[in-house]
Amino acid sequence: MIILGILQGIFEWLPVSSEGIVALAGYLFNIDNPIDTALFLHLGTLLAVLVYFRKDWLEIVTLKNKKLLRFLIITTIVSLIVAYPLYKLIKNIAIGNTLLLITGFALLITAYFQKRRLSINSNNLAFITGLLQGLAVIPGLSRSGSTVFGLSMGKISPLEILKTSYIISGPVVLASSIYIALNEPIIINTWPALISSFITGLISLYILLNIAKRINFFKFILAFGLICILGGIIGFLL
Repeated sequence: MIILGILQGIFEWLPVSSEGIVALAGYLFNIDNPIDTALFLHLGTLLAVLVYFRKDWLEIVTLKNKKLLRFLIITTIVSLIVAYPLYKLIKNIAIGNTLLLITGFALLITAYFQKRRLSINSNNLAFITGLLQGLAVIPGLSRSGSTVFGLSMGKISPLEILKTSYIISGPVVLASSIYIALNEPIIINTWPALISSFITGLISLYILLNIAKRINFFKFILAFGLICILGGIIGFLL
């Protein structure tokens, strides 16, 4: 279980599917309900987001940043409307490689959008990003990659894209974790993984954002896009 938490803590922030990776590891370790376990472990990285971006969350709660609050409300509502029926549909469906390829190509297109900043207003951008975040409940489709893709359509700086992508995950992760905890008693045994995902997630988030300040952000995104495509191709071949 601790290994699953470490995997979640590392891959949650990267534009690859942490859910797909953790669920696959869960299958290999013969974990019961690997998809539910993978979804529930997002609670550990949510705690890391709350701690790391505590100043931003304080501004949201005290209504000092109403723009981000409105963005958060829209993305959360849209994400939950999309994610819940998809979760019920794919719960017992095996992980495929097609979505990994889709994530890879979406990341490649991200650079295109950033060079040609589209004139999308904040509400529409929130709707698009929420829709993509909701679709990411499907194992193999990266939540981070999907939301970075969506946010790149607006006039937002690379670091703001990353920060916003991580912050908007909060309410959706909390809602899904509560739902799973109430419906899957076996999740009670995952507390060691939750602790490891929180600690690893906090450390890896700090490292990633510091790296993003020093390197070309979109070369970083494109590299992961190519990795996703390569992984999907290898998966099909195997």
